[in-house]
Amino acid sequence: MNNLPELIQKYMEYCAEQKRLDEKTLKAYQIDLSQFCEQLPSQEVCDITPDTLEAYIARLHKTYKPKTVKRKIASIKALFHYFQYKDLIDVNPFSKIQIKFREPVLLPKTIPLHTVERFLSTIYHCRTNAKTAYQRKNALRDAAVIELLFATGIRISELCSLKPDDVNLYDRSILIYGKGSKERKVQIGNDAVAAILSEYRSCFLPEIQACNRFFANQNGTALSDQTVRRMISRYASLAGIDLHITPHMFRHTFATSLLEADVDIRYIQEILGHSSINITEIYTHVAMAKQRDILTTKHPRKDFRIGEG
Repeated sequence: MNNLPELIQKYMEYCAEQKRLDEKTLKAYQIDLSQFCEQLPSQEVCDITPDTLEAYIARLHKTYKPKTVKRKIASIKALFHYFQYKDLIDVNPFSKIQIKFREPVLLPKTIPLHTVERFLSTIYHCRTNAKTAYQRKNALRDAAVIELLFATGIRISELCSLKPDDVNLYDRSILIYGKGSKERKVQIGNDAVAAILSEYRSCFLPEIQACNRFFANQNGTALSDQTVRRMISRYASLAGIDLHITPHMFRHTFATSLLEADVDIRYIQEILGHSSINITEIYTHVAMAKQRDILTTKHPRKDFRIGEG
């Protein structure tokens, strides 16, 4: 069997059953590999040469941003590693080409802390002034979601995947299953956050049990990341906040705030679940307020007395 579509299907089964990749990763692989397959002149694996790959990568660069191109290349590269592993090819065409291109450094977008405070105040205000029990219950759930996003720096996909047993409110710890099935535990350090999560769980217990997810809708289905995005847009509008806020921006704000408070970057790496310190170091570029404070108060130039005598 040397037909690429069939081999891709086998590879996807291998990724799901052997590598145990999550649904989001599998979906991205499927999209990238199907696209690659459709644009090839031949569907036979033995016909794919370094020139074929270089031509395809050149087309990707004309259509997509560098970050997307990098991901699509990684998907194809992983496929050919699998072919090698299964002895389906003698020579990996990727070993004959060099792929190096500059990826622009995009600084993480953060939310000003006074805006986070205003955002949370709006949710609590909506809860206090809700006209119906349904609205009041939803606002309680929404407060718990945003509080946890900001208190732990959890990814939105991780938050929506939390099972009831992953949230231990007795010892205030959250067990998070991150990228690559890596587990990490993050503590809830704030009393108010622990209290709202406890209140939410008591109120939503039947719905939580119905879907086996910690965050649920009132109809007993699991909360989705799209629901959270819509919810954030609604409260931002109610609060009169012009900034386009995404769930991931709470993670960026969490990390940057800790860095500005002099927390060691390796602790931040561990809390965020980053595999490499290089990923976490992006936040050193955005901690400008701390840098300004240091250079204003610590630099010796402030003590110079020039032209005073």
